[in-house]
Formats: sequence, structure tokens, C-alpha cells
Amino acid sequence: MSLHPTLQPYADAWTHSIEAISELVQPLVEGEWNRRTPCPGWSVRDIVSHVIGMDCEMLGDPRPIHTLPRDLFHVTNEHQRYMEMQVDVRRHHTAPEMTSELEYTIIRRNRQLRNETRDPGTKVRGPLGTEQTLEEAMRYRAFDVWVHEQDLRAALGRPGNLDSPGAYITRDELLAALPKVVEEAGAPAGSATVFDVHGPVEFLRTVRLDAEGRGSIDGAPSLGPTVSLTLDWETYVRLACGRVPADVVADRIKAEGDPELTAAIFLAFAVTK
Repeated sequence: MSLHPTLQPYADAWTHSIEAISELVQPLVEGEWNRRTPCPGWSVRDIVSHVIGMDCEMLGDPRPIHTLPRDLFHVTNEHQRYMEMQVDVRRHHTAPEMTSELEYTIIRRNRQLRNETRDPGTKVRGPLGTEQTLEEAMRYRAFDVWVHEQDLRAALGRPGNLDSPGAYITRDELLAALPKVVEEAGAPAGSATVFDVHGPVEFLRTVRLDAEGRGSIDGAPSLGPTVSLTLDWETYVRLACGRVPADVVADRIKAEGDPELTAAIFLAFAVTK
């Protein structure tokens, strides 16, 4: 037996992004590891530490026993505290220590994936003691690693891979969250909100709220949307992943319709925690 066909796209996307990350950081000198990234509070070193730590958890390694400092102002909830543990424990690691641990983790994960025979519905450990299916865990790893690859590219001035396998998994992950975004923004029942995204990854989706205010999403255009938003793929990702507020990239967004609802949608737009 081998990896279940349902899981193969997630494994392929993870592999593509993790190898890109390895290639990006391999030549960095010590000072470059401290560069700020668009991910709030995290440097290049912190991003790579997070990627290593989360893949070690996929391998079943025990979490580090470590006390977080009290002055990490970007850590404001339990989920962030959980994620920060793998990061802070590596904050003083040298460049060679970082690259060697990354390479070793990639080798171990590749071996794990080659030998993976479990069903996609198998329950596995998730963050904060939650339980998720193997498919959910692998899909989220592919999404997470691609987004952090883009963080590193932005920090290092090395754009690319906006249409790689991980980009399409990210698209699907973010689109699945759109109905809830529009609901939370307070869109009226019976309304339609159109998202027209262009660039390396293109799509047009309409979020429709039924009479009870429950949202659904489809690919059909709306003749009279309450709000219509047109923007490029990179800007969409940055907004949806909480990397930038809408007012900073307003010149890259064309908004038509109810201005108050538009502002509320962008306030609710970031779906990563």
C-alpha cells in the first residue's frame, strides 16, 4: 500500500513548498535570519522554527517543555501561545542549526509520507489537544507551509510560486471561510457579495445569504450584488491571512456597493488565527 490518493495532492503541495523554503534559507547569513516578515511578530528564523515545529508534531514528536517570556506582545490567545512554543524555543539557534534541523525534519517527513498507509479519516492529534482527521491535518500543513513560504519570499525579496500546488489548496481553504466572513460582517439576509480575483490564481465567487442569514458560496455571478470586490490574488492572500489591513492596500482593491458592508467585510476578512 501507499499514500491514499485523496492525500497525495496535499503531500505534493507540502513537498513543493518545504523544498522552496529550504532553498530560500540555505544561503542566508546570520543577520538575515532576523529579518521581519509580514507574519505579525515573526522573523525569518521564527517562520522556519514554526514550520519545523509543526512538522515535528506531525511526526509525533513530544512538544518542547518551555516557558514563554512575558513580553511577547503579538501573543494574545491560547492558540498563539501554543504556536509560539515551537518558535521561542529556537529563537537563539544559529543559522547552521536552523538549516540542519530543517533538512533533517524534511527527510523524516518524506520518509513518513512514503510509508503512510492510514485512511484519510484516521483521527490524529491536532493543536491544543484537538482531534482532526489525517486529511484535515495534511491539508492544513500544505496550506500553512505555502503561506509561510510567501512570508519568507516577501521578507527576502524573492517573489514566486504564487500559482504552485500549495496556492490552489490555499485558495480552497480561504474560499471555504468566505461565507462565515460575510455573515460576521453583518451582510443582510438575501444579499449577494461578489469576489473577483485575478492574477496567477483567478476565480469569481459569490457569497449568498439566505432568508435566515446563512451564507453559501458558488461560482455564478450575481446581477445585483450588495458589494462587489475586485482584487489580485496576492493581495487577497495577504488580507485573508492577516498580513496587511485593507487600508494599506486600498489602491489594489476595486470596491463597489455598500461602503459600510465593504468595510465590515474587510474587518472580518482575516481567517488565520
